[in-house]
Amino acid sequence: MNNYIIIHGSFGSKDGNWFPWLKEYLTQKGKEVLVPQMPIGVGNQNFENWSSVLNQLNINENTIIIAHSIAPIFICKYLITNKIKVKKLIFVCGFNNYLGINPDFDSVNKPMFTDNFDDVKLYCNDIVCYYSDNDPYVKYKAEKDFADKLSSRQYVIKDGGHLNAESGYTKFEDIVKEI
Repeated sequence: MNNYIIIHGSFGSKDGNWFPWLKEYLTQKGKEVLVPQMPIGVGNQNFENWSSVLNQLNINENTIIIAHSIAPIFICKYLITNKIKVKKLIFVCGFNNYLGINPDFDSVNKPMFTDNFDDVKLYCNDIVCYYSDNDPYVKYKAEKDFADKLSSRQYVIKDGGHLNAESGYTKFEDIVKEI
């Protein structure tokens, strides 16, 4: 049986954005869903600390991971580093090697970046990307480049912002078609 893991982004919360709504949706369908709280903040959010959280979870070839913002590239780096195969990856507003958001975000995002994220296709061959045409935090080009290099399918949401609560996304019904 598939299990689902939903990962938030920088300075985020497992209880933010559309994550509680999606967890409830999947749980009502009888799915096992984990939404871990990742360490956040300058000095706490880094690849090692986030990896230690995932190391405690059951991740295998039946796992579907849904990740937002910095979490998609973290997941790519994590799968490559640990050589873990998963069933599906659904990435929302993902990017790699993009700095210039602000000094705090840049300092916590930088350890997640990798020069080798193309190898993630060795660990998952079903990768879907969602992003918007007007993200206020990450440039459209950075999100599109990320999606172009990885995804088998991508969806651009018109006027979706960062596809977070601030942009009106406490529900994300479009994502259900890929689940």
